[in-house]
Amino acid sequence: MAEEKDVVVPTTFTSAVILTEMGLSHVPKRFILPVSQRPNLNVKPSPNTSLPLVDLALLHHNTLRSHVIDEIGLACKEFGIFQVINCGIPSSLIEGAMDAASEFFNLPVEEKMPLMSDDVKKPVRYGTSLNHVEDTVYFWRDFLKHYSHPLSKWVNSWPSNPPQYRENMGKYAEAMHKLSIELMGAIFESLGLMPKYLKDEMEEGMQVMAVNCYPTCPEPELALGIPPHTDYGCLTILSQNCQGLQVKDREGTWVPVPTVDGVLLVHVGDHLEVMSNGRYKSVVHRATGNAEKRRISIASLHSFAMEKKVRPVPELVDDQHPKAYGDISFKDFLDFLSRHAITKKTFIETVRLI
Repeated sequence: MAEEKDVVVPTTFTSAVILTEMGLSHVPKRFILPVSQRPNLNVKPSPNTSLPLVDLALLHHNTLRSHVIDEIGLACKEFGIFQVINCGIPSSLIEGAMDAASEFFNLPVEEKMPLMSDDVKKPVRYGTSLNHVEDTVYFWRDFLKHYSHPLSKWVNSWPSNPPQYRENMGKYAEAMHKLSIELMGAIFESLGLMPKYLKDEMEEGMQVMAVNCYPTCPEPELALGIPPHTDYGCLTILSQNCQGLQVKDREGTWVPVPTVDGVLLVHVGDHLEVMSNGRYKSVVHRATGNAEKRRISIASLHSFAMEKKVRPVPELVDDQHPKAYGDISFKDFLDFLSRHAITKKTFIETVRLI
């Protein structure tokens, strides 16, 4: 292991993967959070806060569909996140995407740096932290983000190395897009709307893949992989290879999310909170570090087209439920992110009216 005094830490781009490869025994000062923001890594999942588990195969049973719809609605209302099984996606497809992601982060830094950018609006972007320009504290994560739908439009701009990246991640992205349409139909139905409500808009909307690497962290009690935040879109579908995700429950307690083979996680995002007029809230979540194991996660974020405005559904606005949100779009979120550090204020807070 290299001695601390011999390590030269880059000042313009601080990759968490590079820092780990340097063999640091301490977290650099720029990654250390104020005491009040540091994670409690000793919290264990409580049986009373276990996340709902939804069997999506039952959506196709006429006699059971309404029960599953109610389960999804309750999960969105009470938790903002739920687990899904039997979604029709082979485990080999998910494993192939995870392997491709892991191999990308294993590449020499000179092969990844051509994709590096501080511009949050770039369709393909490799980076670290969240907003490398605005963040006052950096976060222990490297990521690759790329637009993914329609696949034919974007796939050739993705990394060509590792060789199987485009094929494996492309198949995964298409499967996630199809699953998001089914999930949004069920969620709209749980709100009393038609299952095909805004289906065309979802079909033609945006999909962003956020491929994340949280390398082993020498002092995970001092830093975070991602700070508390909500996702901007309608929903996020997440796969992960080990524990590290935490969600904030309605009492404000951080709850660790377990990793279970064959289970995907579905997050309510800001667009869905706005459309539901606050009936469903986007889930606040963060990623903690791990001193022993590298965590890989793939988040598929689904929203409407870049400039399409999202507003509360008229049927969900009445005297008892006045309009609670202004109009927002994916472009509005990117504009916000380019100017602000989300550790100070989240995007959804800027559009709440009451």
